[in-house]
Amino acid sequence: MAGTNLLTLLDDITTLLDDIATMSKVATKKTAGVLGDDLALNAQQVTGVSAERELPVVWAVAKGSFLNKAILVPAALLISVWLPWLITPLLMLGGLFLCFEGAEKLVEKMLPSSNVVQQEQAPVDLVEYEKQKVKGAIRTDFILSAEIIVITLGTVAGATLLNQALVLSVIAIIMTIGVYGLVAGIVKLDDAGLYLLNQSKVSGSKFKQLIGQGLLATAPRLMAFLAFAGTVAMFLVGGGILVHGVSLLHHWQVAVTEFALVNLGSIGEVIAPLFFDGLFGVLAGALVVLIHHAAVAVMAKKPVK
Repeated sequence: MAGTNLLTLLDDITTLLDDIATMSKVATKKTAGVLGDDLALNAQQVTGVSAERELPVVWAVAKGSFLNKAILVPAALLISVWLPWLITPLLMLGGLFLCFEGAEKLVEKMLPSSNVVQQEQAPVDLVEYEKQKVKGAIRTDFILSAEIIVITLGTVAGATLLNQALVLSVIAIIMTIGVYGLVAGIVKLDDAGLYLLNQSKVSGSKFKQLIGQGLLATAPRLMAFLAFAGTVAMFLVGGGILVHGVSLLHHWQVAVTEFALVNLGSIGEVIAPLFFDGLFGVLAGALVVLIHHAAVAVMAKKPVK
């Protein structure tokens, strides 16, 4: 009897693990796009940090990301049980914030004069600058992590609460390790190139020299591209959240996609929703930036009592 019970227990555990693995694969596929945006945004956040501080900054943000997910996973489970209607409004707020951050970055690039004046007036505090970088990255990670968790939750909505918790935990761990492992590798490409170049001088290896020179040439261009891609990703992710959260906008997106499919074929079907989400993200971000700056200006004019 004891042996039969043990075999039954092992069979149940095997079935549970198989279900979790299957659901995790499905959830991973559905969140792959967000993973790419997450990678671009977090690699962007390290831009401007001194070389010797790159890995400590990545590690600090990774720890913040694990903490984000330690908060989000149980919160998502509680919300799904008690307040399922709250998931969409929270995602909408997060999407709006991403659009706002993207628009703020564009404003800073187009109107850099005020920033230049501030930098000339006061020396840069590198420690404070690094802290702000880490805080900004963790804040952005929180929104993207929330989207990953919610997408995963939607994938396993019909599963038991235990299975939901296990799948969410697996996805949270895999995504965090994957993203920040890749970010750490990307930011140290130039160091790897320099190492190979120095080794080639010692060994006389032309192969190491070519690889080293290639990495040194590629690293700054890759970081510049990721900085650009990170800003674009804010509009795509933020705009996508807003569009899918408002049924009218979603219907418009579907109509635009169908029109593009008929006139441009499969390429149009892929590009159209991205363009729609990105354009709406830019417009939404610009509107929030205008409101924010107007509010700041009004508050600045108020007399201090």
